[in-house]
Amino acid sequence: MAFISWQRAYAVARQWWLESDGRVDWPALPADTIFENEQLGRWIVAQRGGCPGLEADQRDLLAAIGVEEDPGLVAAKAAAEAKPVVSRADRFQQGTAALAAFVEREQHADVRRPHKEPLETVAAGPEGEQVVVSHFALGTWLNNQKSRRGS
Repeated sequence: MAFISWQRAYAVARQWWLESDGRVDWPALPADTIFENEQLGRWIVAQRGGCPGLEADQRDLLAAIGVEEDPGLVAAKAAAEAKPVVSRADRFQQGTAALAAFVEREQHADVRRPHKEPLETVAAGPEGEQVVVSHFALGTWLNNQKSRRGS
């Protein structure tokens, strides 16, 4: 967020805080709250979710009006941004599994380049193991395998 728009949103949050006599339950503020034509609720959620680009003085200003980072929001944001690292061997195994599923279903291996094959994988989540369906770019993967065959 640009610094000027951050300042404007902060000024609105501070005004809300002042008009509430400094008694604001920021975590309970609905995300759809609009004040002074500013989407205050969404902005507060974003600030509580952690903004690594904030300067120390910006963090101090937020703390002065009682806005604190929510560890749960910060962790959820970090988890959403984290991309799993897949090794070449694992990627190859995914490709062969996707190709096997395609051949079993279609009875041929003539895969068009834009085709994406749904792959089910078991992932450990907070509620135990869950089946996650992802779409593997089988056509692209197979084309790349064929082009690398000679190298």
